This record gives sequence, structure tokens and C-alpha cells, in this order.
Amino acid sequence: MNKSPKNSETVYQDKDYNLAQYTLSAHELKQLPTDSGFEVAFAGRSNAGKSSAINALTRRNSLARTSKTPGRTQQIVIFEMANNRRLMDLPGYGFAKVPEKLRGHWKKLMSQYFASRESLQGIVLMMDVRHPMKPFDDQMIEWSCGNQVPCHILLTKADKLKRGPGQSALLKLRRDLPELASAQLFSAKTRDGVGPLIEKLNGWLQLPVEK
Repeated sequence: MNKSPKNSETVYQDKDYNLAQYTLSAHELKQLPTDSGFEVAFAGRSNAGKSSAINALTRRNSLARTSKTPGRTQQIVIFEMANNRRLMDLPGYGFAKVPEKLRGHWKKLMSQYFASRESLQGIVLMMDVRHPMKPFDDQMIEWSCGNQVPCHILLTKADKLKRGPGQSALLKLRRDLPELASAQLFSAKTRDGVGPLIEKLNGWLQLPVEK
């Protein structure tokens, strides 16, 4: 169970996420589950800690596959939750050493996914807090917000910085974000930021929050 900051009575239950199960990996949009219900997609550069963030959210150390070799996720990986809700692990991008043809396929796939997927409720975009807003991150924000899909940014690996520099990086990022985008600090290692992430996802997935 994750708790919000002191003096708040809200309790963020992670049991819904803990029950997530791998379903399939899709190379084409036609391979995805039926476009119904609610789903949230996780995106980020291949070294931004995307898989670690999913594992921290679900308390499953190996649900999303982590690797020392960036770019291991080369398809859309679907994790099913209860009641027609899903977590979608998008291909890592920007750092992976893959053929240009495959890069082109990923770019086309992501653009079509953001534009056409009715059940997509929001994008969680991972960025290393020490190296935020690369051109690839700009592209993901443009795709999501351009299609009226909210984007929530996790500045990952926040444990690598002291509190002051971390907060400064967060405030600087927030100043230039479009209306549909938000941001927070996050550390998969210490689990700092899991509560606020669950709060955001509960809203997108229309999951109840216990008081």
C-alpha cells in the first residue's frame, strides 16, 4: 500500500496494478486487444527507466523486462488488469541500436496509435531527471497532446540527485509544458513518487480511490 504525504487521508491502493498480467506483444495495431475499456501507455527513451517504473508501480520485479542493453522492448507489450483495463509498454526509442527501417516502423506505429486508439486515456512519459527533454521527448509530447491525450511525465532516477537540484529540474520542466501535460519526480529504486503516479493513473483508468 502506498500513502500520500502526511496530513492527507487519501490511501492509494496498488492492488489493481499488482494484479497486472502480461498478455501479448504487438508489432502492428491490428494485433492489439479490442479498442474498448481504458488503457494507459508508458513511453520513454530506452535508458530512462521505463521498465523499472512499471515494475515499481506493480510491485512486480520482473513484469516488465529490464536489460542493460537499451531497446529491448521492440513491440507494444500489453499488461491486462481487471475490468478491461490495460497498461501498454511502448517500444523504447532514441537510444536503441536498431536498423533504420525498424525505427521508421516504430515512428509510424506510435503516430497511428496516438491518433486512432479510442481507449487510450493517457501517456506516462519517462525522462531521466538528469537529461530531460531530448528531441524524442518533444516528439512524444507533440503526438500525445496534439491528439488530445494527456501526458504525465516522470522525471526518473530522482534518487541520483539531491532534493534541491531535483526540484529545480522539475520546476524548470513544468514552466514550458503544454496544458495537457504534467510532471513529477520519480524513483523506482526508492519508490518515491509511486503514490502520486497511482493517483494520476486512477483518474485516467477510472479506478476508485479509498478514503
